[in-house]
Amino acid sequence: MVVFAFAVSAACCLGVGFVLQQNAAQHAPMSDFLSFRLLLDLARMPRWLAGIAFMVCGMVLGALALNWGEVSLVEPLMATNLLFAMALSRWQTRQPLGLAGWAGLWLLAGGVAAFIVAGRPTGGATVTDPLRHWLIVGVMVGGALLLAAISKRVRMSTEAALLAVAAGLLYGVQDALTRVTGDRLDAHGVAALVTSWQPYAVAALGLTALLLVQSAFETAPLRMSLPALTAAQPLAGIACGVGFLGDRLRTTPGALAWQAAGLVAIVCGIVLIGRHPAMPSGMTPEGRVRDLQPH
Repeated sequence: MVVFAFAVSAACCLGVGFVLQQNAAQHAPMSDFLSFRLLLDLARMPRWLAGIAFMVCGMVLGALALNWGEVSLVEPLMATNLLFAMALSRWQTRQPLGLAGWAGLWLLAGGVAAFIVAGRPTGGATVTDPLRHWLIVGVMVGGALLLAAISKRVRMSTEAALLAVAAGLLYGVQDALTRVTGDRLDAHGVAALVTSWQPYAVAALGLTALLLVQSAFETAPLRMSLPALTAAQPLAGIACGVGFLGDRLRTTPGALAWQAAGLVAIVCGIVLIGRHPAMPSGMTPEGRVRDLQPH
């Protein structure tokens, strides 16, 4: 229950933080797109700083949840951040949920429940083979960089989704390495932690993902970016958890079928919620003009 409380609280903070960040990022100059100058410009906006504060709180709560629970358990729970983003966006836009909104909510909540109940994630021995670590991390990070590069050659609306997926992959890896960092701190203390590469990788991944997310928020409506981000992060985190953190899921045919159905329901629910009219459009007139042109 402690892990559940921390993970859901983290999701709440992240959902609110993402909405506030996007509200501010839509007003940033397009000349700063995919540049770290974007973060400097956004740092002058109180609403963005409030969104970052919520996100930091969410990350701290998420780190606590990861310290006590398995990545494969925490990641689906944190995917519910979209529910809280939807609640805030609905309050801002005054849009009713309607059939699509309720369907998305039930699919997301039901998918999380189905995956956790069927999979029954439990901890196990961390895989010590460094090749396996680097292979999985390399695939995730390489995939994120490839998506970021491809995004520059497509339309703005598609670009935002690709950047969000890339950020989600990086955040998923960051969550896994956060778990490794916590375990290393508990086992060997601060001295061993500062000489290991994981905490520095966590910081680098977080900063890079933040830039990708803010660029996605800057260029397109929230409904084009947040669903992709929210879907990619838990999938990447679960892959890392099972791949090299030793997380174990039930592997009976029935359990695997329900886990697959749960993940599909989560993704479908995320898409339905993210594309709901309650999500703010967030597009400036300049953004609309630029969205008409490939680049």
